[in-house]
Amino acid sequence: MMLARSLLAATALSLLPLVALADPLIVEEAQVRAVPPGSQASAAFMTLHNPGEQDVVLVAAESPAAEVAELHNHENVDGVMQMRQVPQIVVPAGGRAELAPGGLHLMLIGLTAPLVEGEPVEIELSFESGESQRFEAPVKRIVVDGEGGHGHGHRDAHGDDHGHGHDH
Repeated sequence: MMLARSLLAATALSLLPLVALADPLIVEEAQVRAVPPGSQASAAFMTLHNPGEQDVVLVAAESPAAEVAELHNHENVDGVMQMRQVPQIVVPAGGRAELAPGGLHLMLIGLTAPLVEGEPVEIELSFESGESQRFEAPVKRIVVDGEGGHGHGHRDAHGDDHGHGHDH
């Protein structure tokens, strides 16, 4: 009986570190925008899911692919979309935060080497709690509605798309 109790206690103790070391967020669809050779900046996009019962606050990021990584958002300022650095991104308990073109995203500034499409880029996120989380995001060509192509897609201040009522 004593052996069974000891095994049970040892098993319970061995599970504790796994819970304590679990990543605070689930990172999905992470990708880094492919940019032309010689570009000094790129952006990383992803969906951050928070399975926990408390908000997770992302306060910083870094990557060996860039000298600086900053949290950014696009904001409508007097009818003009402007990119601005933000101090944090809150991922609500049981919710998610979308880092996507035209919204919240991670800027990689001062690229340390050319980004190669398909190759992984290591990213580390740092949280207000003092925890950090590492993952890799592949470099992908990302086309945002209205970019490239025929140059006649644009959005008004309400985000409504104009000029795309036809097929090519």
